[in-house]
Amino acid sequence: MNAVVALIAAVAVLLVPVPTARHRLRLPRPRAPARSRPQRPRRADPLVLAAGWDLLAAGMRAGLPVPVIVRAVAVEVGGTARRTLDEVADHLALGCDAATGWEPALRDPDTAELARAARRTARTGSALADVAAELADRARSRGSDLAEARAQRGAVWISAPLGLCFLPAFLCLGVLPVVLGLLAQLPIAPL
Repeated sequence: MNAVVALIAAVAVLLVPVPTARHRLRLPRPRAPARSRPQRPRRADPLVLAAGWDLLAAGMRAGLPVPVIVRAVAVEVGGTARRTLDEVADHLALGCDAATGWEPALRDPDTAELARAARRTARTGSALADVAAELADRARSRGSDLAEARAQRGAVWISAPLGLCFLPAFLCLGVLPVVLGLLAQLPIAPL
């Protein structure tokens, strides 16, 4: 009789879960996506910009029309600078003066320096090719500085875990035996 009652109780427990267990078995509701901060557009790779400015300088020295060169540079650099330079090429192809034509490039941090130089060379009559070559050299230097900074940060991130692992081993295997050996040689009088 007791065995039958125990069997019925076991079946009842298995078939009728308690409210807390039922709550645990319930699948979680999907959460609303978290609001992300609006991210500012990433700047173009300095080495890609340097290649674009070199292409601009070579095209200017070869005597190609500026809108054609700017379009070729836009394809080379890509990203937000591409849209900006395409817009500049459209303005220049329509016959806008340099101040108006290079205006959209002033708003993009990747092309602002080139736009200022292009507007200045249009006013003064100096060669834009030399300025573009100088901008390419500066962009390469900036790329080199960024790569060096990344390498230094990587060295810190690599050495930190090693330091955390070796410090306890150094204390246990290097310092502690010396301290215990010195303590064993000290004449300590019993109190």
